Order: sequence, then C-alpha cells, then structure tokens
Amino acid sequence: MILEGLQVLDFTRLLPGPLCTRILGDYGAEVIKVEDPFTGDPTRAVGKPWRGSGSFFRELNRNKRSLAVNLKTEAGREIIKKLAGRCHVLVEGFRPGVMERLGLGYRQLRQLNPTLVYASISGYGQDGPYRQRAGHDLNYTALSGLLELSAAPGSGPVMPAIQVADIGGGTLMALAGIMMALFARGRTGEGTHVDVSMTEGLLPWLTYAARALEDGEELPRRGASPLTGAFACYNLYRTADGGFMSLGALEPVFWQNFCRAVDRPEWIPRQFDPDGQEELIREVAGLFKSKSRAYWTSFFAGHDACCEPVLSLEEAAAHPLARARGFWVETEGEEGKGHRETGFPLRFNGAPGRRRIEPPRLGEHTVEILESLDYSGEEIRELRRLGAVAWP
Repeated sequence: MILEGLQVLDFTRLLPGPLCTRILGDYGAEVIKVEDPFTGDPTRAVGKPWRGSGSFFRELNRNKRSLAVNLKTEAGREIIKKLAGRCHVLVEGFRPGVMERLGLGYRQLRQLNPTLVYASISGYGQDGPYRQRAGHDLNYTALSGLLELSAAPGSGPVMPAIQVADIGGGTLMALAGIMMALFARGRTGEGTHVDVSMTEGLLPWLTYAARALEDGEELPRRGASPLTGAFACYNLYRTADGGFMSLGALEPVFWQNFCRAVDRPEWIPRQFDPDGQEELIREVAGLFKSKSRAYWTSFFAGHDACCEPVLSLEEAAAHPLARARGFWVETEGEEGKGHRETGFPLRFNGAPGRRRIEPPRLGEHTVEILESLDYSGEEIRELRRLGAVAWP
C-alpha cells in the first residue's frame, strides 16, 4: 500500500484528528492510538456498542492499534518519548500548550527525532488571541464567515448537517499539511511542525465568496447568486411525489441539452437573463412538479444535462455508483450481523485503501507495543502496577 512503512503516533480524540489518522491507516500507515487508560477516546461510548466500543468510534478508528498510557506519569511519558524517537508522524489535538507541559511538544521531541513531522490540530491555531479559547465545529464556521453565507436574504443562517470545519478545516487540512511536510523532509531530511487551525482551514472553502467580497459584488448567499439558486439552470426542484432533483446545467452546452431533452428550446436564450430568472425558475419548477423523481431520474439517465436525484443517505448508500466504487464497506458485527462503514475515498493505480485491523479495544495492543520497545515482561507488569499503562 502507498503509505506502508509510515509510522504514526496518534494523540487525537473525537472527530478531526481520528479521521485524519484513520485515512493514513487505510492506505497502509502503522497508526498507534494513544489513549488515556481510564476513559479512552470519548467516542467509544457513542453509538451502538460492539467489542466494547460504539459505532462512531469504529467508524473513525479502524486500522489502528491502541496503547493505553497514563501521560501524567513519568514512566508513561518515557514510553511516548521512545515511540516518538522512531516514528515518522505525530498528530495531536489538545489545546495549545498541553503537549509542551507534558514534555512532549514539538521542540522537545525534535531533540529526540529531528525528522519528526508533528501536526497539531486546534480550533484557532497555536498562537494568536484565541489559542486557548474552547470551541466546536459550529463556532469555527461562525467565525470564519462561512456560516453566515448560508443565510438567504432576510433570513438567518442554516446550521450545517455535517461537521464542515472539523473535517474540511481539520481532517483534510491536516492530511495536506502532513503530506507536504513529508515531501519537504524528503528534500531536507528535517521534520517540521504543522499548525492546523480548523477556522483557517475553512479559507479554501471561501475562495469564490472571497473573490466577490474583493470585487465589491453581492456575496453568494442562498438564492442570490449563480451557484446558490438565483438561476434556473443551477437549482433544486421538487417533483410530483415530494422528492427533489438537482439541476446543474451551468455551462451553456448542458443547458441546451436539458432544454432540448424536455422539448423547451425557447428556454435556451433565457439561461442568464437577469430580469427573467424568477419566471424561468417557476416554469422549470412546474415542469419537474409534473412527474415523479423516479421518472426524472430515469429520463435524464439518457441525457447529458447534469441532472440527478437528491438522495437520502440511505438511498445514497445503496446507489449503484456507491456499490460499484465501494463507497461503503461491510464488516461482520455481533452474532453475524453486518456493520457498514464509509469506505476509501482515494485510489492509487486503481487500488483503494483496505481494512486491515479491527477498531481496537482500549489498550488492546499495549503489551505488544511495549515489547517492540524492548521492555521486558517484568518491566511491563511493573508499569501496569504503577498505573502507567493498561490493557484489557
């Protein structure tokens, strides 16, 4: 696999960091998940339980081994220093300053391993006035300006159904930063500290809106711009049975294909007519309202017009595209019952990622990890007696 041989030390919990390290693990990295021996990752308790963990934990922590170590003990911190001395990447998601107080910050561990790529994921960055401020996904999207853009003229913002900042600003930006740092290390032989602010990580999502802001144009609010519903050619339409179709015929060729397919050639020259859009939207809406979603789905399967049904998550999971590309993976749960997880988003030479290791029980791999560090059996038992480590 493409990341085989990459060793990752994972101090993250909840969503952004664990998803980042899971993706690394999905493509071959060896990921050691460092957990508190008393509680472990809080997501272990979220969702239906299986093998001692909830479904949310299983979703985020396959392809990892669990090391339960008490970082408040000197012996526990010494274990981490030994691991950091040989690993390639460390990912942590504590508030800025926590790892430094433990003696495990970047500058401290760099003395042991100058090639270490050390990624810190936080809400507002490692410096600045908000570095110690608590926050969650909703707060980061709010402060970035992204959340307010979801408001239609005269209405309030819409709360996202997904964690945009956690995943877009945290997970994906951390992955990008780690890969850049590994590439740079290949040239210079030196590691680096990657500072991932989930709020700043949303900046690429604001590229189109930032252009409008800079040019003094109307911002892309819901229903007020070409990509948010102001034009008939790029919009959502209700069908006769209460479903919806998404029409994305933004380029003239696709709009022409759409109009000819539904036998409305008179609509073609009206595509970007600014004064006639409200009427055109009503006319197109009337067309879609005349038939069911299933009808329009079948109809547009034979036309190159960028028109697709709006699926529920359940429908999307069962869609032929999802099955053909492996969007979801099935695993065996308790009593033979199936369990479904999101699959592998990237392919390398046609090969996707792979589920190699089951999501671990808390501390499941503590002993084997300590043995790999040349701790003797007697030393391992003494570490447990001292409360420095734990295992099931």
